[in-house]
Amino acid sequence: MDKLRRVLNGHEDEERGLTTQVKLSYIVLDSTSLSFGTRVKWFAVFFTLGIAFSILGSALLWIPGAGIKLFAVFYTLGNVAALTSTCFLMGPVKQLKKMFESTRLIATIVMLLCLICTLCAVFWWHKKGLALLFCILQFLAMTWYSISYIPFARDAIIKCFSSCLN
Repeated sequence: MDKLRRVLNGHEDEERGLTTQVKLSYIVLDSTSLSFGTRVKWFAVFFTLGIAFSILGSALLWIPGAGIKLFAVFYTLGNVAALTSTCFLMGPVKQLKKMFESTRLIATIVMLLCLICTLCAVFWWHKKGLALLFCILQFLAMTWYSISYIPFARDAIIKCFSSCLN
């Protein structure tokens, strides 16, 4: 703990090797200074914000003209806020490690691409129909990504759909 304090205060020894410095940097990045209660509160705030943005986006969908654009933007912001909320429970480094594990790598990439493509369709390409399609894909990708945290849930869903199709 003293080593960590020295590093954070800038009083580290120059004699330390690169490996020790990397380990201490990892400890600083991986640990959180927030208490468990504070992390749960911020999780609740961001998760509620995500739900509110998604509901607001759904309500704005019915506005003539710009409704689909507003829906796409607020729905995407809602998903980003909900995804950010879990960073408060796990910590950002652990969240990123879990997101890019081999079991959910494809789900993470597809989810992030759908988030980006939704915003590109609204702001850059100006295609409302494409934005709506990416919102649907975003929902499916986010659902598949979320299910990846439940053990054997994806296998059960695949078996269920394959038995329905056969």
